[in-house]
Amino acid sequence: MKRVRNGHLWEFEAEILSKTEDKRVLLGVDGGTTSTVCVCIAMPSLYPLTEPPPVLSRAVAGCSNHNSVGEEAAKDAIEHVLAEALMKAHYCRSAVQAVCLAVSGVSHPSDRQRILQWLREIFPSDVELFVQNDSAAALACGTLGRLYGCVLIAGTGTIAYGFAEDGREAWAAGAGPVLGDQGSGYAIAQQALTAVMRARDGRGPSTTLTTAILDRLHLSLPDEIIGWAYADSSWARIAALVPTVKACAAAGDIVAGKILSSAVEELVCSIKAVVKRLTLAGEDEMKPFTLVMVGGVLETDEGWDLGKQLIQYIYKLFPGVHPIQPKVEPAVGAAMLAWTLYFKASGRHADCNGKLRT
Repeated sequence: MKRVRNGHLWEFEAEILSKTEDKRVLLGVDGGTTSTVCVCIAMPSLYPLTEPPPVLSRAVAGCSNHNSVGEEAAKDAIEHVLAEALMKAHYCRSAVQAVCLAVSGVSHPSDRQRILQWLREIFPSDVELFVQNDSAAALACGTLGRLYGCVLIAGTGTIAYGFAEDGREAWAAGAGPVLGDQGSGYAIAQQALTAVMRARDGRGPSTTLTTAILDRLHLSLPDEIIGWAYADSSWARIAALVPTVKACAAAGDIVAGKILSSAVEELVCSIKAVVKRLTLAGEDEMKPFTLVMVGGVLETDEGWDLGKQLIQYIYKLFPGVHPIQPKVEPAVGAAMLAWTLYFKASGRHADCNGKLRT
């Protein structure tokens, strides 16, 4: 087995009893700017998958976006979750058939090659290794591993990413709040805070957002929001106010309702841009295609269903759309994607029932 720089992470392998040759596993990794999650699944016996596979183990570490934390920290996070997931499942690296690492910050072929090299330093040469953008895992968790359709991620940030059947890719938004991440959790919360300050000045209408946000932040006066905002302007901290905005909108606040309606319009614009660039809905815009929707902004909370609003809007533009809000996390999507890519790369075949041919 290969020697790696974090050799202590793999000491458990010496204590694991050898598995039989037919016991093989796949690893799926979802790496983002907040956390990195790895799941281990057994090799499926069907292709294509008809349901998400059971997870044998799960491991979590910190950020693995090399643009955010640097290469060394990113490598450490990735290797940590890979080792921990295998240790929890009681398997060695020799049992791994394929790995799919879907990580944010992969936007150029050179990024993929560099990360593939990281993985190659860890695994035996016969392990199939695949590197994708984290949007691929988000899509795959709704399509059971198939890379076709559009995925909308709307959390602290937002991006719409699409994959055509011929391999073309396209995306919209995703440039972060400085360059305008409209429709994201950060943008929604930032607009709500701005509305409170405008109401304080008399530049804007009064809004229940003022009392609600002050209560949420344990503050007494709108002026105190200034100090709170600039004390720590991290994106996730600001975006955490989204449920408060939803609660005010659900209670009938016009300002909060307009902010959320504007967010829906912006998210729809991102989806529309991707669908049109890849012609996912066909020339007549009636062709069926999958839209996977993930992220906290799209969840129903505080009595406001922003995801439902968005779906109603999208149906008017693309009647053939098939919206999916997955029940499994993106790391499982990465594992299912590992199976799809491995199956295609290996040249294997399945019968009409999906059973693998020997």
